[in-house]
Amino acid sequence: MDDDLIDDDLIPLSRRSKLPGKGFFYPDSLDEERAEQRAKETIEGAETVVIADGDADGLACAAMIREYYGAELDVAAFEAAIEDRVPETGPGDVPEAETVEEVAAEAAEAAEALESEGDEAEDGDDGDDAEDPTEDAHTRSSVALVSAGPYSLDDAFERVLAYGEPDLDLYVCDLCPDEYAWIGDELEALAEQAAAIRWFDHHQWDDAAAAAVREAGVDLVVGESDEECTADVTLRSLEYDFDEQWAELAAVTRDHDLWLKEDPRSDDLADYAHWSGAEEYVTVVGAYGADLPDSVGDFLAHRRVEKENRIEAAVGRATFQAVGDWSVAVTYGRCSQNEVAERLRKQGADAAVIVKPAGSASIRGSEDFQRAHEVAGKVNGGGHPQAAGCKPDIYDDMLDYAQHWTTEGQATRKVILSAFEEVAEEAAAEAEAEEAEAAEAEAAEAEAEDTE
Repeated sequence: MDDDLIDDDLIPLSRRSKLPGKGFFYPDSLDEERAEQRAKETIEGAETVVIADGDADGLACAAMIREYYGAELDVAAFEAAIEDRVPETGPGDVPEAETVEEVAAEAAEAAEALESEGDEAEDGDDGDDAEDPTEDAHTRSSVALVSAGPYSLDDAFERVLAYGEPDLDLYVCDLCPDEYAWIGDELEALAEQAAAIRWFDHHQWDDAAAAAVREAGVDLVVGESDEECTADVTLRSLEYDFDEQWAELAAVTRDHDLWLKEDPRSDDLADYAHWSGAEEYVTVVGAYGADLPDSVGDFLAHRRVEKENRIEAAVGRATFQAVGDWSVAVTYGRCSQNEVAERLRKQGADAAVIVKPAGSASIRGSEDFQRAHEVAGKVNGGGHPQAAGCKPDIYDDMLDYAQHWTTEGQATRKVILSAFEEVAEEAAAEAEAEEAEAAEAEAAEAEAEDTE
């Protein structure tokens, strides 16, 4: 394939935001080989292994665990690498333009090629792979870090089994399996091999899955998903006298992870976790906490030029549809789904669906819609009441993806909107049952009064 066909610097925003990132076009077989080799290098010889989600919450937990073991890396080399990534021409030098496409074209002259924005690695833009400041950073700490997603947890367990030392300490952070069956064999084998396994999370667990994990010998601590992030859970679960900066890091991470939006630093953490490598993020927040250094601030400002353009493009593509009592906004594109959802909420959406070029979708709710996880659960996904993700199983070959890109995800939109319809019907049935129950209770009370 001609590299120019997937080079973000050469493709206008109106087109590149409709396509997946470069990594999508890299065959899974080759990606698997690279991931296996990297895991081997990372895990071999480590005394402790942390398997964590690659977002700000999961990586904050990894930073805490390295602090707990005294296994943090030197931040100086990472800071130098950050400064080298920001060109002399910054976002402030980009001329004003009348359209989103013109702004993006000007920004591209000063910007690096950008990877996908999103909460899943399916777009082919794994932050850990994108920008490692030192080639062997993943091998240096005695506390190895393995980034994983909820659907790659079994692979991560298998790699720890294959390359981990006997009697190592294993931590799993910010990850929740949909069901125990698909991780059970690996986890039980690890429980026999490891000295201890501790699992910290804040997602909504199935009771049976949680019980099975605990029965396997794992110390599982699950926080309240609407009150804590996993960094909170990790902070209170480790018996260690953490400095105040760690409590502040957990609080700011929670601000973004629970979508509270009360601390502007939380967006910085979320963006930085997405745009940097995992080793870099863990090292920098371990050294600075939630108050990121100026070099990171410059880097974020540089990257946000393109981010803002993609948000505007996605919001402009949105359509609104009434489903039951809810207004559902649906859009398509490679963009920052949380910010897009927030803007669509301000336009009156109770729920927002952001369909991604790689085939997955993010579902975001609001105070008036707290069933995002129910919708996602009907289309091969899951998550929280106000934040969930899914990837409908409707892509059989590249022709299906070609149709997906050229129609801006019409098939995916249809499947997810059908799931909304199902949830709306269930909600209506629940409301009707509650009304009937209330009426019966009222009638019983009135009858009791008459009898008296």
